Amino acid sequence: MQNKPNKTEKLQKLVDIIKDVEVAMMTTIEDDGCMRSRPMRAVQTNPNGEIWFFTGYESGKSHEIQHDSHVNLSYAKPSDEVYVSISGRAYLSKDKAKIDELWSPTQKAWFPQGKDDPNIGLIRVEVEKAEYWDAPNSTMIQLYGMAKATLTGESAKTGDNQKINLK
Repeated sequence: MQNKPNKTEKLQKLVDIIKDVEVAMMTTIEDDGCMRSRPMRAVQTNPNGEIWFFTGYESGKSHEIQHDSHVNLSYAKPSDEVYVSISGRAYLSKDKAKIDELWSPTQKAWFPQGKDDPNIGLIRVEVEKAEYWDAPNSTMIQLYGMAKATLTGESAKTGDNQKINLK
């Protein structure tokens, strides 16, 4: 009998899946309850469930996070049949040591004054819940799964779907 993966193993699988997805859509909640999404590039994803992003400290998303820290991160890599939805809490930071640690020259496109830009900030998202769908990207494997399901009358098992609750 196979053991069910524990939270740490599920979280590591989640990190492994999203590390190769370049952009997440981050959804925040406006003061009136409306949701707003925008593309964000994670600069660090930790196995403890923290995901870090650079941000303009005085941006709309920063104000929305200050009002309501609930966020959703959506990742998609259709070429690999990978889809992830993460719910968590976001926290703003101007921690100079963390900015120095995460800084790369590519950030200069958004922060022309570099690490000392007065508007530079970080968003740390702590994962609370997540769900991912990770299907084999081989068409032959997917076709085999569908054919087997048709012949056996069972539903097709075309990949891995897991829910993670860290609360």
